[in-house]
Amino acid sequence: MFYQPQTEPHGLPFDPFKACVVPRPIAWVSTVSKSGVHNLAPFSFYNAMSWAPPIIALGMPGRGGRGRGKDTLENIEETGELVISMATEAMAEAINLSSARFTPEVDEFEAVGVMAEDSCLVAPRRVAMAPVHLECRHLQTVPLPGPRPDRGNALVLATVIGIHIRDEVIREGRLDLTAIRPVSRLGYRDWATVGGGAFTLEPPD
Repeated sequence: MFYQPQTEPHGLPFDPFKACVVPRPIAWVSTVSKSGVHNLAPFSFYNAMSWAPPIIALGMPGRGGRGRGKDTLENIEETGELVISMATEAMAEAINLSSARFTPEVDEFEAVGVMAEDSCLVAPRRVAMAPVHLECRHLQTVPLPGPRPDRGNALVLATVIGIHIRDEVIREGRLDLTAIRPVSRLGYRDWATVGGGAFTLEPPD
């Protein structure tokens, strides 16, 4: 089959695009608002863009017609700080729950029952049980086209300024990824585990 995604239908029951770029690592992103409300949300349009300096990229919905984006985007741009906790198989259910739409005054750590711990260099907290954390500072937001003129997307670039790695996941000087078992997104509602297979999680209501 061949189709042009912006001008003609694909003719399938489900959009195949996200299944064409897999696996995608999951960034479990924590931020804090200027008023002190902590936010936690997963993003699968995520990856490392360079290693010297270490820079990561996050794709997410941008601002809509009412001028406000996702809480994560608003917090990053208002405070300049974020933390990415490595998503693992043991935390998959909580990660999935944190993708629900919460109102800005809700602390998602509390809402999904995730323990938090303080960071060293930035205000957003870290997911306590995650084996790896990246403390980051906002570098740049690049506006991207969206599905409609009043609904854009955004590419967020951030510099990693601090890295936490649990001592117990280091084996012979390297991260033991088969023990950590990071999770990633496949297409549709499918997830995958490093060292394991694929599984399906229904998004929260």
